Order: sequence, then structure tokens, then C-alpha cells
Amino acid sequence: MVNTAMSYADLDRATLARLLPELLLSGQLIDRSGMAHCIGAFGRETMAQIAIEEWMAASPVYTKRMRAALKITGDGVADMFKCLQLDIGAPPQFMDFRYTIQDKYHGEFVLNHCGALMDVEPMGDDYVTSMCHDIEDPTFDATAIATNRRARIRPIHRPPRRPSDQHPHCAWTVTIEPDREELPLPEQSIVMSATKAANVELSPIVPGGEGHDDYVGPVWEDLRFADWSHSALIRMAEEVALQHQLLALGFVMSVRGKSESEAQATEIFRKQLTGISGLTADRLRHCLGVDQDAESLAAVLRVHPILGPDQYVGAQVSVRGSGENASVELRLPGNSDANADRGWIAYIDPEHLEPVLAMASAVHPTWSAVSGHRDGDDLVIEIARGEAIKESGEVAIARFSGGATFEFADRGIPLSITPVSAG
Repeated sequence: MVNTAMSYADLDRATLARLLPELLLSGQLIDRSGMAHCIGAFGRETMAQIAIEEWMAASPVYTKRMRAALKITGDGVADMFKCLQLDIGAPPQFMDFRYTIQDKYHGEFVLNHCGALMDVEPMGDDYVTSMCHDIEDPTFDATAIATNRRARIRPIHRPPRRPSDQHPHCAWTVTIEPDREELPLPEQSIVMSATKAANVELSPIVPGGEGHDDYVGPVWEDLRFADWSHSALIRMAEEVALQHQLLALGFVMSVRGKSESEAQATEIFRKQLTGISGLTADRLRHCLGVDQDAESLAAVLRVHPILGPDQYVGAQVSVRGSGENASVELRLPGNSDANADRGWIAYIDPEHLEPVLAMASAVHPTWSAVSGHRDGDDLVIEIARGEAIKESGEVAIARFSGGATFEFADRGIPLSITPVSAG
């Protein structure tokens, strides 16, 4: 048996380049998993408020982190657009942002395709308005102020679509005016800034490898992750996994404030976790091109963002035995920063292993014998073969999203975006 930490550094450059879009899409689909349960518990309007508080808590924090990691030091619209390209709120192609830079402090973007709109539009105009008006207005600004607190993102047009096939799906202006009042930092983000997740140190980017080490210079129309260095890809993967953790912390903070009891909040949080755990594991299995054996299951667990990044969660994955009798052990340390923050990992225990079962059975339905015990402060989970099981209801709800089957396309060599004023 070999204990292997959850380290993106163990992956080669080509695998990381394939993995990054998947991780970004997984982060977007967290809400497809969680918000259905919020609608059931609280109704549409409270669901929208939870989404607002969740993203306003997490987005300013993780955007600031990504800026620092990739040396995005400016305060203009180009710098903001770079951050959006590496935000789980805007996974490439599924949320197909197209940017125009007019000058340093003025720009626009459209969504040629909005996967989130495609998910919500069948539910009717009230739900579309909740997402595209009520949620977007405060959360877009919360994202923008990580670059410049005088930035404002305002709609040119947005859904509900009139006519019903309106394209692009929406269009927005971005303006930064020097005499404009600064927006305050969201209260939720101030609370989030004190968490272990907000302050964890991840792998430094070591310059000198083949590919981009930072995002200094022009904005690229599409990010082709194969153009980035191995070291930069490791750090970006870690940051995107951490974005998952920060969003989950924002979600549970808000849900607690809306729930009648801690038990109700816990139930909703575990359902969210179970849904995204299974759906993401299914997509990761296809991304990695693995089979259904124990080594394949271990490979999926080692890159699963729910269990990462390593510096925050500290998970270890081991394969025991060989052949048909092989099993997989997952160890979650009790002294991790993730447990200290009381995020996702703290809600997995020997009596509540549904998220791990969802991950395992997504690799193959016979990875169904899941048990856990405490080893000191650590939680040790054994995953073995059993009877084939059906997909859980929580995963089926998350699979409602078109993101469940979305396929990324190779768009070729990306072009840089030239400011209109320089043309």
C-alpha cells in the first residue's frame, strides 16, 4: 500500500491542461447541486438571497488570490477580464464570455452562450429574473471590486430573452470612473477573509518552464491551458479547487442564517455536497480516460476538487491489494484547515459517507461498499466492491444541468484582445 497525497503536482502538463476547464465547470455546477434543495426548503426568493450572499462572500476573496498568483496587478478592465477567465462563475465555453476593451477603464462583454441560462430558462421567467437580475447585479460588482472598487458592471440587455431566441444571451458594460465613490467590501467577504481557506499558502509558481508563468500582458480571447507552464497549471488547479471550498463556506454561512435549525442547514449542505461530489467524479473519470478498477478510482479521488487542494484538506488516497480484491482507502486528517473552517470535509463522518459513495459509484456502480472509522482525529474511509447501486437522488438533481454532458471544444490558437482605442 502506498499513501499518496492529493497533489496536482503529480500530474503532467498535458493532463493538467485538460483538467483545468473541468475544475472550473465543476465549480459552476455547485449551485446546480445546492440551489434545488434551497428552493425546496425556502422558496425561490430566499434561494436567490442565498446565492447572492454565497458569491459575495467567496468571489472577492478568491479573485484577489488569483490576481496575486498570476501577477495580475493592474486596476483596469483588462485585469478584471483576466480574473473572470479563471473564475468558477465563468467556466470557459459553458459560460462563453466574449470581451471588448475600449480603453483601460471601459469595456464590454457578451455571453454568446450561457449554460446557466439554458439550465434555468425552462423553469420560467421568474427564475430567469432571479438569476440574471437579482443575483447578477450585486455579485458582478462584488467580483469587479477585487480589481477596482470604482468599477461597475451594468446590463445593456439581459434575459428574460425578448425575442425568445435573442443572441447573444446578454451584454454588459464595464466602467471605472476615478471620481466615482468606491464600493464597500461585502460584509460576507470580510468574514470570509478570516478563514483558513482565504489565507492558505499554495504551491509557488516557479518561472523558467515551457509556457506562461503568469498573466502579464494582453488578455487572450480564450485561455488555452496547454500554453501555460507546468508550475502555473499546478497553482491554477489548486486555486480553482480552493474556489470550490470558499464558495461552499459562503453557501453554508448563508444557509445557516436562513434555516430554522442547525440540523436543517446541515441536511441541505450535505445534499449539496453529495450532488456535486458524484457529478464531478463522473466528469473527471471521462476527462482522465480511466477505467473502473481501484487505481482508476484512486486517480479520480486524487484530483477531485472537493478533496483539495492538498495544503487545505490534506487528504490521502491509497490502493490496498490488487486485482478484483483491491480496495481504496481515503484518509481525511482531523487537524486540517478544512476541518477548522467547518466546510465540506467537516460534514463527512462515519455515519454520513454519502458524498464519498457518490464519488466512488460514479467511477463504477459496484464501488458501493463504503465504510468509515476514526483513527485518532483522522477519518479513514474504506471503499470496496459491492452490489451495483443506482445513482443517488442528489446526483440526479445536479445532473439536471447541461453542464453534466457539456463537451469542451478545441478553439485553436487564441488571439489577443486589442483595446479599441489602440486600433
